[in-house]
Amino acid sequence: MKKIEDIYGAIEIPDNVMWGVNTQRSLENFSIGYEKMPEVFIESMLHLKKVAAQANKIRFTLEEEKADAIIEACNLILNQDFMPYFPLSIWQTGSGTQTNMNVNEVVANIANQIAPSLKIHPNDDVNCGQSSNDVFPTSMHICSTLMLKRELLPALLKMEKTLLKLSEETKSIVKIGRTHLQDATPITFGQEVSGWSYMFTEGIKQLTAILPYFQTLSIGATAIGTGVNTYEQFSDDICHILNENLQETFIPSENLFHAISTKDAFVFGHGALNAIAANALKMANDIRWLASGPRCGLGEITLPVNEAGSSIMPGKVNPTQCEALTMVCVQVMANNSAIVIGSSQGNFQLNTFMPLIMHNTWQSIQLLSDALNSFHDRCLYGLKVNQRKMNHNLTTSLMTATYLNKKLGYDKTSEIVNEAYHTESNIKDIILKHNIMSSESFDDFFKYEEMIRPNKL
Repeated sequence: MKKIEDIYGAIEIPDNVMWGVNTQRSLENFSIGYEKMPEVFIESMLHLKKVAAQANKIRFTLEEEKADAIIEACNLILNQDFMPYFPLSIWQTGSGTQTNMNVNEVVANIANQIAPSLKIHPNDDVNCGQSSNDVFPTSMHICSTLMLKRELLPALLKMEKTLLKLSEETKSIVKIGRTHLQDATPITFGQEVSGWSYMFTEGIKQLTAILPYFQTLSIGATAIGTGVNTYEQFSDDICHILNENLQETFIPSENLFHAISTKDAFVFGHGALNAIAANALKMANDIRWLASGPRCGLGEITLPVNEAGSSIMPGKVNPTQCEALTMVCVQVMANNSAIVIGSSQGNFQLNTFMPLIMHNTWQSIQLLSDALNSFHDRCLYGLKVNQRKMNHNLTTSLMTATYLNKKLGYDKTSEIVNEAYHTESNIKDIILKHNIMSSESFDDFFKYEEMIRPNKL
């Protein structure tokens, strides 16, 4: 252990760690929960520290040798398992200051190993031209952008592709539709699946629409939005270099006071995640309803057998991937509420719920990405159609009688349906019983494949 004294008093730091006094104090003062800063968020902050050093080097606001050592230190950290260096809890100061200090200290210590004669300072050098108040939200935006592009968009595209393929393969299989959990008019399974696939088409559009809000950065605001202690072109330089390094399209915020005091980009952005979760939950519920049984439920589809479903009922198989996905969706919806509340807490010039907002956004993107990939690979990809059961449900349903409306009218058709229901007969039996149509004319008119599209004029 080494003992260090500063204006806040003395503190002991383990010999084998790369952080400094501010990180150690945060570890001791905020021993709350088990949620740590996510790896991709720390990665984003390291990219930002590297870019800041590059910008400060270009503008001569930081000595070239110091800037080069900081850049090399960031590269070294990014190219290793760096998470042991960054142990801090999400539940800390609402500005994320302790995590910014943690990164500054680690980068400075490693830079000093690279160039020990330079005496690189975590605040004066690594944090040059920056404040936690603009670094933390900028890193939030970088992190969200990277995650959406790396994780969630590919998962949505995979779901969309497989569902479109399934829809095309089953476009001629006619089955009964359902509304209010009751029989409705016929539909093809391909049409039903197309509704699911379009959920992900819309989700892709919505994620694409929110990306510009995450690609707008608060860097250059420093402490309260005025840019005190940085140079005028800092935000432009950061975005330009960051875009070159990451092949991205980040831009500075038009109003830096807004950028650090509000988090409406996350309210808007998580709204798209919320919509994706709501749609995914609906789809998963549809699929487990359709697969219910296998003998005493709807049984119109079968799902892959992945594991035992019961510790007491031998051979039982449950829709476990559907259940995992729906639980994730509920968690995302809960995260949305916390983000909305947290975003409203921007008192005066700074929002102080940023770690919460960042963690919930990260968790929602990560959970949705993982759950959709798991659902795709272990459920959707092996889904099979039980065409025999679909045909049985179609031919015994009374709601196919709706097709008779245009020939017999609503009231007369209602009488036929009511009698068929109470006598446990089918529609054709009642038609023939009352000599409404002949068997041949009924068969010629009553075609299921004509019930799945609008009438031709």
